[in-house]
Amino acid sequence: MSTSDTTAEKSDTRFFGQPWALVHIFGVEMWERFSFYGMQGILLIYLYFSVSEGGLGLSQAVAGGIVGAYGGSVYLSTILGAWVADRMLGSERVLFLSAIVIVAGHVALALLPGFLGVGVGLVLVALGSGGLKANATSVVGSLYDADDTRRDAGFSLFYLGINLGAFMGPILTGILQSSLGFHYGFGLAAIGMTLGLVQYSFGRRALPDEARRVPNPLPSSRYPLVSIIALAAIAAIVVLVLLGVIRADNLSTIVIIGTVVAAVAYFAVILSSRLIDGTERSRVWGFLPLFVTSVAFWSLYQQQFTVLTVYSDERLDRDILGFVMPVSWVQSINPVFIIILSGVFAAVWTRLGTRQPSTPVKFALGAMIMGAAFLLFLPFAGGGPNSTPLLAIVGILLVFTIAELLISPVGLSVTTKLAPKPFHTQMVALFFLSIALGTAISGWLVQFYDPKNEVPYFSILGGIAIVVGLGLLLSVKPVLRLMKGVN
Repeated sequence: MSTSDTTAEKSDTRFFGQPWALVHIFGVEMWERFSFYGMQGILLIYLYFSVSEGGLGLSQAVAGGIVGAYGGSVYLSTILGAWVADRMLGSERVLFLSAIVIVAGHVALALLPGFLGVGVGLVLVALGSGGLKANATSVVGSLYDADDTRRDAGFSLFYLGINLGAFMGPILTGILQSSLGFHYGFGLAAIGMTLGLVQYSFGRRALPDEARRVPNPLPSSRYPLVSIIALAAIAAIVVLVLLGVIRADNLSTIVIIGTVVAAVAYFAVILSSRLIDGTERSRVWGFLPLFVTSVAFWSLYQQQFTVLTVYSDERLDRDILGFVMPVSWVQSINPVFIIILSGVFAAVWTRLGTRQPSTPVKFALGAMIMGAAFLLFLPFAGGGPNSTPLLAIVGILLVFTIAELLISPVGLSVTTKLAPKPFHTQMVALFFLSIALGTAISGWLVQFYDPKNEVPYFSILGGIAIVVGLGLLLSVKPVLRLMKGVN
């Protein structure tokens, strides 16, 4: 594609004021989220429901830890997907291959029995989703110039696609799970991802050449070494599992440790690289407090897939005019608000233009609002079965959503702007590492949740998030100085 073609592509406004190429990434991400959240909507209850109910009969604490570890692994695997994109294949090709791996994972969950299906399926879905996540975001970033004021609005629209899928997935898999069984729900997730793969296969050629570029190619002489390291890593994991070092009851702790090590290593590699200049290095330092705030936010937000799922199963009044809605439907409430409000937020950011709040301010408010959402559980603490009205959870998840829209799409956008050119996709992976760490922590925290004594749990975690947000709010000026003109 010539320079003039690239310029024309980036100035295109056919998709709700955004470049038409956005529709292709919008579509594959929508179906990936349909399959991801559809499967995750029934995963926790599949793990802890009794065998007579079609589940695997694990304890709620172990089941929650597995779900948190799996969710964290999804975001942790963005490192691998980002590295392969930046050094070997380019973002667009990795995105396409990742979609194929995700399909295979959902098929395994649907067809393989018991723990075998869970093990094979979750590993494949985690690897594929991690590769798709970092690279879909990077490809979206390639559609805009750095100073294009449509950028945040475009990411908000992209986020709308994510949540269209996230809304429909739990509803439809929940219906199949409750009427036909868990494996039918997992099968529907596989069908959804297959549709996304087919749709993307036809549209991928319309993406700009920049999406296929390998920014920092790995010398061919180092390919054998990479292969040896990959095989050694797989062998080490297998040995640790066989020796009992890696177990179902400590998975979340292992993912937390692995994510912290990976994040520290990634920051060290980027900051010490000779390929970046002083301005780029300063921007990476400016990203660090955003990273920490993001971890605090996601450690609370992702509990809608762990603690809130248990809460909804045991405490929430899910009776609607005589119809008891499936537990998984609760996870479709947040996407509804995202669908409604993402357009509103996109319009507000577009209308404000250069007058909108800076990214650190948005992050600080997001963390504080998320903390406030946890405090909203306190009036219902200590209740019995069916004691929490459905409307209360709807209201709390509305607050979740407002906090999310201040951090997640904004975080994706600012990461692509702060990223040094040689580490473009890998910086996106760093943002996802903050989600990985927060998600793994959300699973680890399940062990401290006691339905008989909820006040300390919700008040302490809510208070920590508010303190983190206040700390960033008080540090806005020095953070902006480090960001060197990126707001």
